[in-house]
Amino acid sequence: MSASTTTNTQINLLEEVEPAKERMFKFGADALSNAELLSLLLRTGTREHSATALALQLLKSSDGSLSKLLFRSPQELAETTGVGPAKAATLAAVLELARRVAREQMEQKTMLDNPDSVREYLGLTLRGLEYEAFVVLFLNSQHRLIAAETMFKGTLNQTAVYPREVLKRALQLNAAAVIISHNHPSGYAEPSDPDLSLTRTLQVVLGQVDIRVLDHIIVAGNQQYSFSQHGLLL
Repeated sequence: MSASTTTNTQINLLEEVEPAKERMFKFGADALSNAELLSLLLRTGTREHSATALALQLLKSSDGSLSKLLFRSPQELAETTGVGPAKAATLAAVLELARRVAREQMEQKTMLDNPDSVREYLGLTLRGLEYEAFVVLFLNSQHRLIAAETMFKGTLNQTAVYPREVLKRALQLNAAAVIISHNHPSGYAEPSDPDLSLTRTLQVVLGQVDIRVLDHIIVAGNQQYSFSQHGLLL
C-alpha cells in the first residue's frame, strides 16, 4: 500500500465518527447511543469495520453492558480484534477518570452528607468485577475521606477478610470511622450469613479502639444493599 493510500484510509476512518461528533455538539452527549459514544473514544475502526461497528461488537461481547465492557482489564481489551493497546488504554482511562471524579466528590463533603457520591464511587469500583473484592473507606473524626483502599480480593463467591489487618490500617491512618463494602458478582445483593458475621466481627474489633463502622454496602450489579439502612449494624 502506498503512503497516499494509507493517508486516505486514515482520513476515511476518522470521518466515520464525524456524524456522532456533530450530534454531540448539536444535541449534547446524552443524545448519543452507547455505541456512538464508544466510537468517539475508539476514533477509528478497522479495514473491515467502522468505528461504530467495532463499538457495537465490543458491546455485544459484553452482553450489551457498558460496565462489563469497561471493567475488562486493559490487557483483555487489547487482545480483542480491532482494539489493540492504544484503544484499550483509552477505554481503561475513561473508567479511572470516572472513579476519580466520584472520589473528588466524596472528598468535598462528609460521608453522611454525601451518600450518593459514596454509592457512585463504590459502584464504579466494584460493579462488573468477576471476583469478590473488599473495599474500605477510612474516615476522619468529621467523617471526611482519608483513604479508599481495596484491601482484599477473592474468588467468584468469596473473599478472605482479616479484621486485624483492617484495624492495623485504620490505626496507621488515624481513622475514626470506616465504611466497608464488597461486591456480589452473582448479582444478588442480600447479605449472606458470613457477611453478617464479618460485619459484627469488624464492629467489635474496631470498636475496641473507638473506630466506628458507619455502614457495610454490598454492590451487586446495579443494586446496592446498605446494612445501615436495613438496621443491621450493632
